[in-house]
Amino acid sequence: MVAHRDADLVLLDLGLPDMDGLEVLRKLRKVSSVPVLVLTARGDERSVVRGLRSGADDYLIKPVRLRELLARVEAVTRRAAAQTSEPKRVVEVGDIAVDLEARLVRVADQPVPLTTKEFDVLAVLARGAGVAVSRQQIMDEVWGDAYLAVSRSLDVHMTTLRAKLDRPEMLRTIRGFGYRLG
Repeated sequence: MVAHRDADLVLLDLGLPDMDGLEVLRKLRKVSSVPVLVLTARGDERSVVRGLRSGADDYLIKPVRLRELLARVEAVTRRAAAQTSEPKRVVEVGDIAVDLEARLVRVADQPVPLTTKEFDVLAVLARGAGVAVSRQQIMDEVWGDAYLAVSRSLDVHMTTLRAKLDRPEMLRTIRGFGYRLG
């Protein structure tokens, strides 16, 4: 039970060979607030309710679709991060400062004018500075779930952001996945 201290999230199967998964969950909750996503074949309503009431942050029934699992992992860890840390008002990466509340960007103490969408894209990356953010997550947060058709718009916004910030090395492309600020 000590390994949970280094975990960002626990993916717990209730069908463990040597102990009931709900008992593991209850014991874990006594010593840690690490996010727990239950992944199990127990899909009846009673099991789902017991799992959630025992402290699970989310509950998935097998077989699970990989994209849904990844999206739920992102959501659970995002909620946990929001609860444990006070959101930064100004995110600084190198000499780039992004004021998330005032919607202002400065590079080397000089203001950089951005369009609304350019700022929104940069804000998503700034909130997760140093972490790779998927293209889908950026598009969902900036354009909403309905915005699935024209993903090239994100590429155009990234190109203009790189030019306006004049720090192309700070907006990294993670090939086949998304982008990272820093």
